[in-house]
Amino acid sequence: MQRLRVHYAWVILILTFVALLAAQGVRLSFGAFMTPWETEFSTNRSVISLVAFISYIVFALSQPYVGRLIDKYGIRYILSCSILLIGLSTILTFFTTDPVQLMIIYGVIASIGFGGASNVAGTIAVANWFADKKGMAMGLMSAGTAAGQLVLVPLSLFLIDQIGWKMTVMVLGCFLILVVFPLLILFVRSNPGDINIKAYGAKEDTESSKNGGTEALKATLSIFQLMKRKEFLFLMLPFFVCGVTTTGLMDTHLIPFAQYCGFTPGITGAAVSLLAGFNILGTVVSGFLADRWNCKRILAFLYGVRALTIVLLLIIVNDASLFGFFISESHLLILFAISFGVVNFATVAPTMKLATEYFKHLSVGAVIGWIYLSHQLGSALGSFVPGVLFDLTGSYDISFIASIILLIGASALCMLLPKQEVNYKHTGSHIVVKNS
Repeated sequence: MQRLRVHYAWVILILTFVALLAAQGVRLSFGAFMTPWETEFSTNRSVISLVAFISYIVFALSQPYVGRLIDKYGIRYILSCSILLIGLSTILTFFTTDPVQLMIIYGVIASIGFGGASNVAGTIAVANWFADKKGMAMGLMSAGTAAGQLVLVPLSLFLIDQIGWKMTVMVLGCFLILVVFPLLILFVRSNPGDINIKAYGAKEDTESSKNGGTEALKATLSIFQLMKRKEFLFLMLPFFVCGVTTTGLMDTHLIPFAQYCGFTPGITGAAVSLLAGFNILGTVVSGFLADRWNCKRILAFLYGVRALTIVLLLIIVNDASLFGFFISESHLLILFAISFGVVNFATVAPTMKLATEYFKHLSVGAVIGWIYLSHQLGSALGSFVPGVLFDLTGSYDISFIASIILLIGASALCMLLPKQEVNYKHTGSHIVVKNS
């Protein structure tokens, strides 16, 4: 009987998924620790929120450098070392005695690790290892972050309730150091050429099969040069809006918004879990479709639908005849969580697929790093500004309206992207891009 052989690209995809689940799951569990830290350090929510803001900024600024480091040293070492750094930093929070130490350990040191074990590394891994089914692989990879939200956030809440926040960070840190780190350092390989095979689906005469998918020694453009390129600018700006409206606004403020509307903790928790669950579904389906449909139209559709979900939420909250029904009928919050969850992280796969195709003859790691920097800066603003506006106005109306306008603009920019087929030719030391 012939043995069934699985291409090693799928092993890399699974390990990358696990790495993102662990690292980004710990990062997204921040909200579970806010109240315990307020009590432990005798401080207020604004001080603890400042830790999150610093974390987002450090995360954002790390992204271009992470991309370059991966291009230079490979996915294996950057991803493994990032997980180790997060694990050590998580354990060190056990010994913190004031918020300033928390800002340094979590807000800075751990966040450098979060930046390394992020979708930048995952995207480069997929770009190196997959010549075929790249969109589907991107979707499965990015679902790791949503899976971390689904698994580790409720687990952290449970452990904090049972054994306290200090023992919880010890459990999470040990999991990263003793389980995830060894898996990555032992089994991850940066390129197919490291084990003398071709990328999944690569043909013999393709460039990727000759160099094993390596990204080494490719040209790098500065951010100012990239900003002059329509394909870069029209990917980066919508991805900034993505950060504002997902990890910024909804992932940070959905729980306090639900509390503002009067929902019970049980209903709120169910909504958050459903949002994360349908997040996974949306990213996987989006990746599957990215291999078959026009990616710029997929992005325009996703941003447009995301705007509609917020329009629906805004109408429900502000219509007097529906407001009481909204509070008494919890299924409306659940409906919003499901509909928004489907389009929450679904933009990642088509965005990254377009980026790897538009800039395949450049240093992809550096380009993707800049694109993710915009997303994290959006996340930082989206998490901070709505909180300030709520304190000033007593509602989220302005934040919702601004998000709708931004999302409509993002949808329009995506439709203006060049076609996916991009022809490159070399003229000396320069690269000329000819958009079809």
